[in-house]
Amino acid sequence: MRAGVVGRPHGLDGSFYVASPQPALLELGAVLSLSGVSTTVVRRAGTDAKPIVRLELCGDRAAAQALRGQELIGPDPERSALAPDEYLASDLEGSRVVDGERELGVVARLIALPSCECLAVTRPGSAELLVPLVRDAIRSIDIERKLIDVDGAFLGDMAR
Repeated sequence: MRAGVVGRPHGLDGSFYVASPQPALLELGAVLSLSGVSTTVVRRAGTDAKPIVRLELCGDRAAAQALRGQELIGPDPERSALAPDEYLASDLEGSRVVDGERELGVVARLIALPSCECLAVTRPGSAELLVPLVRDAIRSIDIERKLIDVDGAFLGDMAR
């Protein structure tokens, strides 16, 4: 989530104003990403409308000037609130679904049913497959590889 844009330097220590700020993401100690590099806010001053920050990786005015115009990316609050075995629908959509080595299809969407959520898996030449998001049905989920391994035996005839 965009926390703001590096603005003009403030002082000599590497501090700078933040343009288009999201104040909640710019608190002292917050971890931000700047051009793919993770860094920490070590100074926070100014107002919410016109914050002044200094980042751990920015030690002087010249360094702050060199960063001018770059986006500060903060953590996504929705993603930060997830438990280790919880996922956003957008993380799962488009993932390949396999049963070991056997390709079953691709996740089209998540469906909320009364008893649990299910992956709606599109399969070429077959009816849509609903895979319940329960431990018995899901062996593993690899978000980076966009790969979900399911237990076809648990799913029964539906997975054929």
